[in-house]
Amino acid sequence: MPRQVDYDSRRRQIVAAAFALVSEQGLEGMTMRDVAARAGVSVGAVQRCFPSKEEMMVSVVEDMNERVSARIRDRIADSPDPDSAATMLQHTLAGIMPHDEPTLAESRAWLAFAAHAAVTPTLAAVQRKQYEGLAELITLLLRTAQASGDVRSDADTDGEADALIALADGLGMQILMGRRTPDSALAMLDRRLATLRTAQ
Repeated sequence: MPRQVDYDSRRRQIVAAAFALVSEQGLEGMTMRDVAARAGVSVGAVQRCFPSKEEMMVSVVEDMNERVSARIRDRIADSPDPDSAATMLQHTLAGIMPHDEPTLAESRAWLAFAAHAAVTPTLAAVQRKQYEGLAELITLLLRTAQASGDVRSDADTDGEADALIALADGLGMQILMGRRTPDSALAMLDRRLATLRTAQ
């Protein structure tokens, strides 16, 4: 058992190092040698945990997704109305947009991986699965909000889910490029969500 714990800990250490390098330098900075140096381990240790760079990239993307999901759950739990589908919807979409240095680092890394996914089928499949899961969640939240009267009954929940994800993605990109501030991007998202609400 101790050896397994050490192995899992070593993998997390390497994933954290790889993430940091990608967020700072892009994928060109994520060489086995540089990851090993950042993690404080040997190149051999990295290769034993991740026989290929592709496997390492997949693990970093999955780790990022878990962190984002955990952060969104915490924000929902701390909100005044955590059981409201409308609250969950707003926090979920806002939670995938960067707003501080840690989330900006995640967005930079995600963008680097997304570009590489265009030529890496395995990585593309992982990111596609994450988008599909997000779309299913947003659709469910929209339908639940419809049932409670918080979202218009005529709203196309499937189409709106895809549109909202595309908007959040695009706003995140504009934040990274400095065209929008996190606050202005959040305000735009909230205005879009307001168009889906029923008249009070």
